[in-house]
Amino acid sequence: MASVDARGLTCPAPVLRAREVVEKEAPGSIEVIVDNAAAVENVSRFLGSRGYAVSDTAEGNLFRVLGTLEGEEPLSAVKPVAAKVIEGDAKVLVLIMSDRMGTGDDELGRKLMVSYVKTLNEMGPSLWQLIFVNGGVRLTCKDSPVLEEIKGYEKAGTIVLSCGTCMEFLGLTANKGVGGLTNMLDIVLATENADKVVTFS
Repeated sequence: MASVDARGLTCPAPVLRAREVVEKEAPGSIEVIVDNAAAVENVSRFLGSRGYAVSDTAEGNLFRVLGTLEGEEPLSAVKPVAAKVIEGDAKVLVLIMSDRMGTGDDELGRKLMVSYVKTLNEMGPSLWQLIFVNGGVRLTCKDSPVLEEIKGYEKAGTIVLSCGTCMEFLGLTANKGVGGLTNMLDIVLATENADKVVTFS
């Protein structure tokens, strides 16, 4: 079994360490030790995308993520999380970096952002991924004014992800109400693979 000690490492280092071992050694099983919940979800999702069956256990402040290969060798490419976009549609990634739109009046900015998120359904099947970073992750929490709308997009096939480091820094990880956690590596790859990236801050 391969082992990766990623304690004390910040996003996306735990995933990068795991990826390095998987690509160099192609182990039948791998254990990654991390010290935060965001890293558990990020590493688990990465290993799952490479064909590993994943489980995790908590030991005090530490977490052990165990991946056991289901095929003969790891998959070389990351599997898409969802296949909503039909042939001929552009894949649009919307990157939301705040829970308000623009600068000036904060109350107005929050109202504008709520209105924007509620109107995203006008993109139809082109809406490929919704990624929330920094203050934008508040929109994916249980008390979000657009929680039901975002759940609706996810149910329709849109990939919904929140920055795990951001959620942890803001103390919101336990309050996540929709979607999964992501890391900077996945965000970079998603922006590279999207046909169009729309950003709001």
